[in-house]
Amino acid sequence: MGKFSNFIAISMIITLSSAIVSNAGDPDILKDFITPLMAVPTNITSDYFTYTGFRQLVNLNITGTTAIITKASMKEFPALEGQSVSVAALIYPPSGINPPHVHPRSAELLMVLQGVLEVGFVDTTNKLFTQTLQAPDMFVFPKGLVHFQVNTRSDSPAYALGMFGSANAGASSLPVSVFGSGIAPQILAEAFKTDVQTISKLIAANTVKT
Repeated sequence: MGKFSNFIAISMIITLSSAIVSNAGDPDILKDFITPLMAVPTNITSDYFTYTGFRQLVNLNITGTTAIITKASMKEFPALEGQSVSVAALIYPPSGINPPHVHPRSAELLMVLQGVLEVGFVDTTNKLFTQTLQAPDMFVFPKGLVHFQVNTRSDSPAYALGMFGSANAGASSLPVSVFGSGIAPQILAEAFKTDVQTISKLIAANTVKT
């Protein structure tokens, strides 16, 4: 009886684990779309399903060296809630970079619209996969893996779209997450095999000012 009970317990754990993994993405909804809180569905118009936030990118003055990222996720575009999709428009200044980062809740399908990008990601065995893309090439960054993009041209910007299988893919920049998180400089100095002075400079450069 004891062995049988253990078998049942293990079977239940495996079943529950499988259910959790299989439902790890955005949950399915049981209606056509999700309306804002307290809104009457019959009062919803086509405006609710329209996003115009990318218009601000037309004739944008491009400066700096960091990619300009404009998101159309659930936060910016509420109609995406429950639809398991979102988009980000990316503009890379000349020689610009989108620093190493991860999306914890979705893979990313990147499509180059203009220019040339050097892209890459690192898998869990620490193997680096890189590629040089030009319009209209696409590249997929697997879910949760560290990846980056660099504009290889110093005389012109590059443009791309990042497409996600989640209404809220999330993004965590490694430099900011590590050096701007408040982890003690002594711990970071030990982890990166360097001195506190160097770490302090990195903290100052990656602390988000509010």
